[in-house]
Amino acid sequence: MSYFAHESSYIDEPCQIGNGTKIWHFCHIMPGSKIGDNCNIGQNVVVSSGVILGNNVKVQNNVSIYTGVICEDDVFLGPSMVFTNVINPRSHISRKDEYKTTLVQKGASIGANATIVCGNTIGKYALIGAGSVVTKDVKDYALMVGNPARQIGWICQCGERIHFDNGESRCKHCNTEYILENDTVIRK
Repeated sequence: MSYFAHESSYIDEPCQIGNGTKIWHFCHIMPGSKIGDNCNIGQNVVVSSGVILGNNVKVQNNVSIYTGVICEDDVFLGPSMVFTNVINPRSHISRKDEYKTTLVQKGASIGANATIVCGNTIGKYALIGAGSVVTKDVKDYALMVGNPARQIGWICQCGERIHFDNGESRCKHCNTEYILENDTVIRK
């Protein structure tokens, strides 16, 4: 076995778990899920069937990742954040054929207790503030806060806030350069 799973966790087969991944206490990895290399799955996490987690994904405690969620490489999911997978759930109506895809792109971070309404895309290196409720697509490098989440600025891939002057920015922390064109950030 090329990954670590605490003895209190359940790993249902078949599933794929990459090299160097760690799965901690009281987790449930369901059949048909795919977890990449070097991921860290915190305590009390559920990874449902059909979920795809890329490489180096960090999932903090108490997160349920439901069918329809795809997280690309280097994604961070904060403690107790929430994904949904149906827009209009009802206990007495089965809507398993209505699950919507939620895509969290490379390097994005979702803060503690945030909620991501299904069917949306979180752009590359975006940062969703703690407690925010995302109800629409999020642009690459966007800094989002509130309920409903609104964009309050831009964020570097290193996690520091960036500001633009005449459409250009250089991160003061890591020196990465960006261009802002038509409300879209592009790394130089």
